[in-house]
Amino acid sequence: MAKKDKVLELSKEIPLKLIVGTVSNEKGISEEVIFQAIEAALVSATKKKYGADIEVRVDIDRKSGRYDTFRLWDVIDDEIAEEGIEFPFKQMVLSEALAHSSTAKVGEVLELPMESVEFGRIAAQAAKQVILKKVRDAEHENVADEFRRKIGQLVIGVVKKSSREAVILDLGGNAEAILRKEDMLPRESMRPGDRLRCYLCDVVTDARGPQLVLSRTCNEMLIELFKIEVPEVGEGIIEIKSAARDAGIRAKIAVKTNDGRIDPVGACVGMRGARVQAVSNELGGERVDIILWDDNPAQLVMNAMAPAEVLSIVVDEDAHTMDIAVAEEHLSQAIGRSGQNVRLASELTGWTLNVLTEAEAKERTNVEQERLVKAFTEELEVDEDVANLLIEEGFTSLEEVAYVPLQELLKIDGFDEEIVTELRNRAKQSLLTTAMASGVKSDSTAPAEDLLSLPGMEKSLALSLAKQGIISRDDLAELAVDDLTDISDLDEAKAGELIMAARAHWFE
Repeated sequence: MAKKDKVLELSKEIPLKLIVGTVSNEKGISEEVIFQAIEAALVSATKKKYGADIEVRVDIDRKSGRYDTFRLWDVIDDEIAEEGIEFPFKQMVLSEALAHSSTAKVGEVLELPMESVEFGRIAAQAAKQVILKKVRDAEHENVADEFRRKIGQLVIGVVKKSSREAVILDLGGNAEAILRKEDMLPRESMRPGDRLRCYLCDVVTDARGPQLVLSRTCNEMLIELFKIEVPEVGEGIIEIKSAARDAGIRAKIAVKTNDGRIDPVGACVGMRGARVQAVSNELGGERVDIILWDDNPAQLVMNAMAPAEVLSIVVDEDAHTMDIAVAEEHLSQAIGRSGQNVRLASELTGWTLNVLTEAEAKERTNVEQERLVKAFTEELEVDEDVANLLIEEGFTSLEEVAYVPLQELLKIDGFDEEIVTELRNRAKQSLLTTAMASGVKSDSTAPAEDLLSLPGMEKSLALSLAKQGIISRDDLAELAVDDLTDISDLDEAKAGELIMAARAHWFE
C-alpha cells in the first residue's frame, strides 16, 4: 500500500485517539477534521447495520477516544399520528417520547442511546475515504488562500496541458491555474513544458474546488509588465493613468510623472527602446504606444490620437463626445486599421471620439452655428451679430443664457447690465413658453442662481444637476458624496468640495 493511501491501519489494540493523532501528523490536517470524518464513517456503518432509514448521531470524546451512538427521533403530536406516521423510523409521538424523557416537546429532536458498532474494517475504510477527501479539500483551500493574496499580480507557470478551450498551468506547490482561450493572445501556441507569465485575475470556487483564473489579454497585464521593466513605475515615481489594448496587436498607455525632473515617456521607452521592447516581446510582439497624460481632456485626446496630428477638437460635455478634425491625407492614419487607433484612443481617454476630415468638421461646425444663430435670433429676438457674439463666447443653449451667473454675460464686450438683464428675461420667457406648451414647469429643470454662483460650480454641471432635480444650493447640500458621484463625472474629492461649499451657509 502506497504511503499516501495509508490513512488508517486499525486494530482493537490501537486506541482511536492514537490513530487520530498519527493521521493528523502524517497528513497535516487538524485532529477535529479527522474526528468528524470518523464520526461520519461510524454513522454510515451504523445505518448499514440497523437500517438506512434511521437517523443517527455519533459523539467521540476528543480526550479519551471513546464514542457513543444516539438514535434521533422527531417528536410529533399524537393527533397527527392518528392519521398515520409518515416516517415511522424517524418519528415518535409525544406520549411515547415522554416515557423516555419528561422534558420532550413536539417539534424537538429526541436522542436515545443505542448500541455502538465496532470501529472495524468497514468503518475504517469509510473513514479513510472521507479523510482523503478532507485532505484534498484542505490542500486545495490552502492553495486558494495563498493565491487570493496574489490576485492582481503576475505569476509564472509551466504549461501542463493544452487544449483548444484552455491551457492548464502548474504554478508549483500543488497549485494549478486555468488560462482560457479568450484570455490568450491571438495565434499564441503553447506546448507542455513552456514557461508562461500571466496575470492572476481571480480565485473562484466551484464543484471541482478552487480554480485560479489567469489572463494575458487584460489591461492590468500590460501595466504589471511595465512595473517590472520600468523601476520608476514600480516605485510610483511614474504613474500609468490608463491603458487600452487590442491584445497581441497594439496597445496604448497614458503615463504621468510625479517628479518634474523625469520624462515619463522616455523612461518607459528606455535606452534605444529596450524597456518597451521587453514588454512587447512578452506579449507576442504587441506594439505599445506610450503617450503623456494630461488633465485637460482635449489635450489628452490629442496625445492619444498619435501618431495622427489633430487640427481641431469640438467637445460636447453633455454627450461626452469629441469631434476630431484631421487633415484629409491623415484620415486613414487617425482611424487606423479597422478603426483600431481611434477605438484605443477612445478607450484610453473615456471619451467617444468621432474622426472627421477638416472639411467635414468645418461643415458640421457651420451647420451647428447656423442652428444656434437661428435659435438665438428667433427666441431672443436679436440680430445675427449678437447671436454670433454669444456663440463665440461659448453659449450653446437658451438655458445657459438664462441661468449662468450675471457676471459671465457682463464680460462680453458691448454688453451692459441692461442688455444682459433683457437677454436673460427673454431667454427665461422663451423657456417658460416651451415648458408650458409641453405641460412641464420650466423651473423643474432650471438651476437656481445660488447653485450657479457656488464656488467651483461649472454651468454645464449645474444644468446637468438640475435635470436630476438638484436645482438649488440646499438640494446639493443635502446630498452625500456617493450620491453626487453617481449622477456626475466628478471624483470623490471634487464632489466633497462642492457639497461642503453648498453647506457653508448653514454654519454662518
